[in-house]
This record gives sequence, structure tokens and C-alpha cells, in this order.
Amino acid sequence: MGTFFYVVLAFLVGVLVGWFIWGRLRGELDSLRGDLDRTRGERDRLRADGDRLTGELNACGKTRADLERQLREAQTGGAKASSQPPAALMSTPAAAKPAPAAAKAAPAKPAAKAAPAKATAAKSAAPKPAAAKPAASKTAASAASSAKSSAAPKPAATKKAAPAAAKPAAGKSDNLRRLIGIGPVNEKLLKAQGVTTFAQIAAWTAADIKRIEDVMNFDGRIARERWIDQAKLLAAGDEKEFAKQFPTAGTASNT
Repeated sequence: MGTFFYVVLAFLVGVLVGWFIWGRLRGELDSLRGDLDRTRGERDRLRADGDRLTGELNACGKTRADLERQLREAQTGGAKASSQPPAALMSTPAAAKPAPAAAKAAPAKPAAKAAPAKATAAKSAAPKPAAAKPAASKTAASAASSAKSSAAPKPAATKKAAPAAAKPAAGKSDNLRRLIGIGPVNEKLLKAQGVTTFAQIAAWTAADIKRIEDVMNFDGRIARERWIDQAKLLAAGDEKEFAKQFPTAGTASNT
């Protein structure tokens, strides 16, 4: 009875150990199969990339061959064009050939000697008016250049005068620190931009506000603190309304 019990126990232990080992092996086998499938997918993708790159390489080779062929054709065409002499050079020798014959025939006629002398005299006299024409053209060109140079400084003068006109007219400046949000530092920055009166601030446009805020590193502060409304009241001399709308102006919390 005891032997049978041990045999059954050994059988059960063997079954449990075998089942455990089989489970471990099956798990590893499944992981290996997954790795194999993933590797096959990578291999297929690499093959597709290789085929695509091969096609692009073939296309690049064809394009290179076409460009080399065009370059050779352009070089051969240029060489042919340079090897052919110009038509003017080919025609000048043919036109110059009758000249010696005329020169040979000239000594045979003694009466024709006076004619060349007259022709040379006429030729020597003829260039004089021609020489006078370039001189006249030179004088006209110099006069035109002097007129241009005299007229050229005018735009420069106007350009130089433009910034001076943009500066504010010299006069009594207002105490900008009365406005809420303007302290000593902001007052210096505004004066550096040429802003010295309440009337200037009251006349600001949207472009002026953007330019001032870019210089002073503000972001909507002028609109939040109502600089333009304050400046309009002070420029109009309405101290009562200004004190009513802005009671903190002129106090320690001004800036």
C-alpha cells in the first residue's frame, strides 16, 4: 500500500514538473515566434526600401547621363561655332583684292596725280568740323553733368530738413509725471522720443502707441492706464474733471 502511494505521488510530481516546464517552454516559443515575425516584417520593409532606393539611383543615373550628353552636345556646338570664321572676316579679303589693281593702274595716268592731291587736301580739311563736334558734345556733356550735380543736392537738403521738421516745436514742456503710470524713468524715455507735452500724448494714434510701447517695453499699459484720456483733460485745462476721474494722480501711487 505504501509503495503504491509513493508511485502515485511521484507520478503527480512528475506531471506538475512537466506541466511547469512545458508552460515555460511554450512561453519562450511564443516570444521567439513573435520575434521571428517582427524580423520578417523588418526584412520586408528593408527590401521595399532597397527597391525604392535602387529605382531612385537608376533615375539619377539616367538624369546624369542626359546631362552629360547635353553638355557634350553644347561643347561640340560651341567648338563648331568657334571654328567657323565670321562672315565679316571672310568678306574683307575679297573686298581688299581690287585695291592693288587700282594702285597699279594709277601710275599709268599722269593726269590723275593732281586729283589725289586735291582729295587728300579735302580729306585733311574735312576732319576739322568732325573734330569740333566731339568738343561741342564734350562741352554739352560737361554742362549737363554740372546741371545734374547742382540739382542733385536739392533732394539731400530736403532729406536733411525732414527730420528737423519732425521734431517738436521748442516751447514749454508739461509735467508728464502728473499722468498715472509715468514716473521719472518713463518721463525720460518719453522725452527721448520727443514727447514733452500733454497735447502730443492726446493726439497719439494706434501706430504711435505701438511705437512707444515697443520702445518702452510695454504691453497694452498705455490703454490700461488711460494715458490719452488723462492727457486730453490736462491739455484742455479741465483740472476738476481730471481730479474726479483720476483721484490717485499726483499721489504716491501714481506710478
